Amino acid sequence: MKTKDTVLLGHGSGGRLSHDLINNLFVRYFRNDILLIQGDSAVLPSLKGSICFTTDSFVVDPVFFPGGNIGKLAVAGTVNDLAVSGARPEYLSAAFILEEGFPFSDLEKIVQTMAEEAIKAGVFIVTGDTKVVERGKCDKLFINTSGVGSLLPGSQGIVTGENIKIGDKIIVNGFIGDHGMAVISARNNLQINSPVESDCACLNGLISDVLKHKSAIRFMRDATRGGLGTVLAEMCQHKSFGINLLEDEVPVRENVRGMCELLGFDPLYVANEGKVVMVVNKTSADKVLSVIKQHPLGKDAAIIGEIVEQHPGKTWLMTSIGGKRIVDMQAGEQLPRIC
Repeated sequence: MKTKDTVLLGHGSGGRLSHDLINNLFVRYFRNDILLIQGDSAVLPSLKGSICFTTDSFVVDPVFFPGGNIGKLAVAGTVNDLAVSGARPEYLSAAFILEEGFPFSDLEKIVQTMAEEAIKAGVFIVTGDTKVVERGKCDKLFINTSGVGSLLPGSQGIVTGENIKIGDKIIVNGFIGDHGMAVISARNNLQINSPVESDCACLNGLISDVLKHKSAIRFMRDATRGGLGTVLAEMCQHKSFGINLLEDEVPVRENVRGMCELLGFDPLYVANEGKVVMVVNKTSADKVLSVIKQHPLGKDAAIIGEIVEQHPGKTWLMTSIGGKRIVDMQAGEQLPRIC
């Protein structure tokens, strides 16, 4: 492979090659007035109200998978962390750690995807950084993103869940486990008759529609690495309420369920990158569910459980055969390098 077609150590030197990389690739795709200043920090307009700030790193293997790539994951993951906090995502940073020899064509695809996702989500990538390490010191490409947004009026308490009440309903916006199974199938080159695609997507549009019903939403969290099971276990840990989760109501695709059974995974703990778990006032649950279903990313949404007075601090799964089992936090890493 010609060296001009791959990332060189010089691209992280801060010299001419770095300058060319920034201007010919990153600025070209991420172009906006704030980024064009190219200062040591981005100067942002004042945001209204409280500011939400988040950061995340992405090390997925492989960097391309059915339904997305590490770039789409980086934008969606950070946008979603802000959105489920009740914020309007507005600005992102993007830092790249590149392995020497990484193909420029792959890097361009990833950057282009990031730009497209940012446009869809209505956010601007306004600052960033690039480092290059020797071959073998980094697995292809790692991305760190940070995000800033303004807390929407009436969204206080959504992060903490302090307003959760007995009888509240739990909603998920669609099928769980798609992302984890898509990545593991790509990583191991599994030949599957019915391929699985990642659900990776920015959820701020859907969440914005839901937040118009301000008094209805008690809590939100995106079910990423630890899956739905971990989110619910964390939600009620050390709390005065419990959770009843209805197995028959949890949406899982048949091909995902089949892969999980074959590989020994529990779908409740498989990663998602386009799923939000909401706790909703019981009197508004059906209305909120209807609003979610009108959005393309929520057409398979379902009410999957409720907040109960019994077994405080615990999540119980009501199984399809009439039994019960505790849904605890995942003890280890079921699928490493998944995001």
